[in-house]
Amino acid sequence: MQTIISFNFLTVSRNPNFVVFPIRFALKMASKSSSSSSKIVAEYAKSGRSSCKQCSKAIAASALRLGLVSRGSGGFDMTKWHHLQCFPLESESAGSPESIKGFSALKSDDKEELKRLMEESKALDKQVHKRDDNDDNEQDDRNVKKKKLSLSDEKGDLEIAFSASEIKDKYKDATLLPKWKAFQTIIFLERADGLHDSRKIAAFDFDGCLVNTSVKRIGADAWSLMYPSIPEKLQELYNDGYKLVIFTNESNIERWKKKRQVAVDSKIGRLDNFIKQVKIPMQVFIACGLSSGKPEDPFRKPKPGMWHIMEKQFNSGLQIDMDNSFYVGDAAGRPKDHSDADIKFAEAIGLKFHVPEKFFT
Repeated sequence: MQTIISFNFLTVSRNPNFVVFPIRFALKMASKSSSSSSKIVAEYAKSGRSSCKQCSKAIAASALRLGLVSRGSGGFDMTKWHHLQCFPLESESAGSPESIKGFSALKSDDKEELKRLMEESKALDKQVHKRDDNDDNEQDDRNVKKKKLSLSDEKGDLEIAFSASEIKDKYKDATLLPKWKAFQTIIFLERADGLHDSRKIAAFDFDGCLVNTSVKRIGADAWSLMYPSIPEKLQELYNDGYKLVIFTNESNIERWKKKRQVAVDSKIGRLDNFIKQVKIPMQVFIACGLSSGKPEDPFRKPKPGMWHIMEKQFNSGLQIDMDNSFYVGDAAGRPKDHSDADIKFAEAIGLKFHVPEKFFT
C-alpha cells in the first residue's frame, strides 16, 4: 500500500495550529516503517459518504481525509477515516517531507506548507519540558449561585451554566501562571493591575492583529508588534475610558495533549509580555476548544461565548454601549485571510468591526 499525501486542502487555511500534530503523527508513521505497507493514508474523499471516526460527522467530498489503516481479522486492510483536524494526536518525531511518497507530485504551495509545518514541529520538540503535576486539584470553596448565560447561536440559544466554583488554577493538566484562571474551555486574565470596567469596550484579536508570530518559533518571546502605532493607539483608548479586551482562539492548548504545558506557557507568556511592553492593562480571554468539536464549542470564535462571559461576569454588571464599542481582527473572510472568524464574531455580538491595517495605520 502506498502512502499518498495530498495537502491542497491546506491552502484554505493558513493557520497551521490546526494541523501540526496530525501531520507530525502521519509523517512519523510513514517514515517509521521500512516496508511498503503503511499505516497512514491521506487522500481527498471520493464522495461524501464517509464519516469521521473521531467526531462522527460526514467528511465532505473532495475534502482531505486521513486514514488509520489496520489489518482486520480476515487479513484485509481496514481504514478508519478522520477529518484532518480530528486525526489522532501523538507526540511522535516527524521525518523529512522529501521522505514521503508522493511529495514530489504536490503543488508547490502545498510543499512549502508541509515544510513549514515540519519546521514548527522541530522547534516545538526542542522546547518540550516536563512538569511535575502531582498537586491535587483543589476545589474552590466559594459558594456562588449558578447563573445562566443565554448565548446567541445560529441554531438557537445555548444555555451555559456559570459557577465561580468551576474556576480553576489549571487548564486540565497544565498549570497556569499567576492571575490566570480557567473555566471550561477558556483561559482568562480576569483583573490586571489598573484595569477598569467600562460601558465602552475596545476588543481585539491577538495573533495577526496586535502581534506578528511565526509558526517556526514557539515560546513567550516569539512575537513582535504588528504595527508600531499599537502602544500609542491603545493608550489613547484607555485614556478615553475604554476597557481593552483581547479575545483569541488557541486550539493547540487543547490539541497538544502531551505537550499542553508548552502550548499554555507559550500563549500566556506572549500575552503577558505584550501587555508589559505596551504598558496598558488589558483583560484577556483565550478559547482553547477545537473547531471540530461536537457539540460546537460556544467559546471559540466566531461563537460569542467569550464576549458573553466578559459582559455578564467580568464587567461589574455595566451595560455595554454597543454604539461606541468595537472589535478589531484580521480574519475578515477576504481572499487571503485564513478565515472569517473575526468578522463573524463581531456580527454575532452586534459590534462594529475593523481590520487592523486600517485601524492602526
